[in-house]
Amino acid sequence: MKSVGQMIFAFFEDYLKNQKGLRPGSIRSYRDTLKLFLGYVASSCRRPITRLILSDLTAQRVLDFLHMIEVTRGNHVSTRNQRLAALHTFYRYLGLQYPEMLAEAQRVEAIPMKRTVPPQTDYLEHDEIETLFKTLPRQGSLSLRDRGIFMVLYNTGARVQEIADLRIADVDLDGPLRIRLHGKGDKWRSCPLWAETVEVLKSLTADVQGGPTPLFMSRQRKPLTRFGIYKIVKRHTAGLRRSTPEKKYRGVSPHVFRHSTAVGLLEQGVDINVIRAWLGHVSLETTSRYAEITLRGKMAAVAACLPPGSTSISPRRSDGWRRDEELLKWLDSL
Repeated sequence: MKSVGQMIFAFFEDYLKNQKGLRPGSIRSYRDTLKLFLGYVASSCRRPITRLILSDLTAQRVLDFLHMIEVTRGNHVSTRNQRLAALHTFYRYLGLQYPEMLAEAQRVEAIPMKRTVPPQTDYLEHDEIETLFKTLPRQGSLSLRDRGIFMVLYNTGARVQEIADLRIADVDLDGPLRIRLHGKGDKWRSCPLWAETVEVLKSLTADVQGGPTPLFMSRQRKPLTRFGIYKIVKRHTAGLRRSTPEKKYRGVSPHVFRHSTAVGLLEQGVDINVIRAWLGHVSLETTSRYAEITLRGKMAAVAACLPPGSTSISPRRSDGWRRDEELLKWLDSL
């Protein structure tokens, strides 16, 4: 039986990187889960990690590990579910590579996710966005960079890591006006840019060489990390007054702009499949949740479907199909 070390190495280097093609951020998430899990198993077996064997990785130890991170570490249910999802993938690989571990892999696969309340999807209203851009500083060495970050965040709805990975070569500022984003699953997508965004980016990159040069850099002329962008967003939105009481004390993160872009597109009547491609969602279900969170959309639905006996004037149904002879002929032929 191969050692646990050999198996872990093959899982990361061959399966996650080569076969699944995961991005570094996703691989780090698997790494963190397995570091915690293997450390817990070694502690339970009272042996160092280097002396663990595959038979130590039982389904019962997975259950005990999940209980530990909830009770001892105080992790939220969503964190527990994230760790379990990583272990599901790990044990599927284990069962495929080592038939003697198939029974344990099946038991781990049968461990269910815990139900949890989905997190509230926070977004900025249009007037809040306008207020933010009016209050952004226009003087200072980094004011143009910070304005460019906010413009790209709101224009594209990009994830913060996608913004951090941007290079000048990924932006077309001379037409067609677009930006190329490297997202989850090693997938690329293009988003159109507003003329206002292009103006800011042209000024930002006027004296900078193109190619692999980062689009957004720190004071030390190094690429901004996702954490650096997070701090910039937090700093500029700290004094933003939210338009509704329930949003007043909620912080604004870069991901809030992604939600704001999705809600804005939805309220403008953009097809939900276009929004899915715009945001880089794999599943349409992920995009559909935005239809549930906008109050204006629900109010429009109420206005279009008035109660019986209402005296309010509602739009008349179109009867154009009754005058379409070709359509009537086709219906008669059915």
